[in-house]
Amino acid sequence: MGVDAEYGRVVMAGRPEIVSVPALSDNYIWLLHDPASGHTACVDPGDGAAALAAADTRGWRINQVLITHWHPDHTAGIAAVVGATGAEVWGPEAEREKFAGLNHGLVDGDAVAVGRWTAQVWHVPGHTLGHIAFIMADAGVAFTGDTLFAGGCGRLFEGTPEQMFASLQRLATLPDETLVHAAHEYTVSNYRFAAHAFPGDAAIERRLAEVEALRQQGEITLPTTIGEEKASNPFLRARDAAEFALLRTGKDSFR
Repeated sequence: MGVDAEYGRVVMAGRPEIVSVPALSDNYIWLLHDPASGHTACVDPGDGAAALAAADTRGWRINQVLITHWHPDHTAGIAAVVGATGAEVWGPEAEREKFAGLNHGLVDGDAVAVGRWTAQVWHVPGHTLGHIAFIMADAGVAFTGDTLFAGGCGRLFEGTPEQMFASLQRLATLPDETLVHAAHEYTVSNYRFAAHAFPGDAAIERRLAEVEALRQQGEITLPTTIGEEKASNPFLRARDAAEFALLRTGKDSFR
């Protein structure tokens, strides 16, 4: 694996080049580039200028925009990206009326070509009712938006604890080595809550120390892996929706 520090590029054999683009206060926009074809996809461009600048620095042209859910910090840059590149936009059909610019509405079970790879569409409601994730099994990567974070999960703005619990349990069925690209740098806060909720838990204490060290060095804490999240993310370790709901309520008020 090679890592490019400027934009957090991760390059692995058999995977697209993946670039993390910091945006707004704590968002990550993700760029996926296929060097064989030159195809570049952009996931959740909350800031179009940031996405375009990161692509331009690489000499890439964005051909495709992938949207996980309608919130403006994930969609506000669509017009700028499309206006500059002519890219087409793929996202949740259920949220078509909530943001502008959607060309291709997606539902659970759909498949989207991303360069030479294929992204399966999973409906993972909870944070919003129409939220989707892009699962690129042939590349071993997943883009989970605001459903699954490193050490945490999204707030329940529209969905129920039962929906989010089911969504997380579905994501937990992915192979342990799957690289999870979430949309926010919430990791330290998530593990501080986890350490508060589960004092003395070895996996959580280990992970908190790791991610605090990364942030002190100015480094990104993503991607994580499904295996890591199963080991140390309390929301994935919840036994049922009731336990999940108690954790989510606790995290909502944790400072």
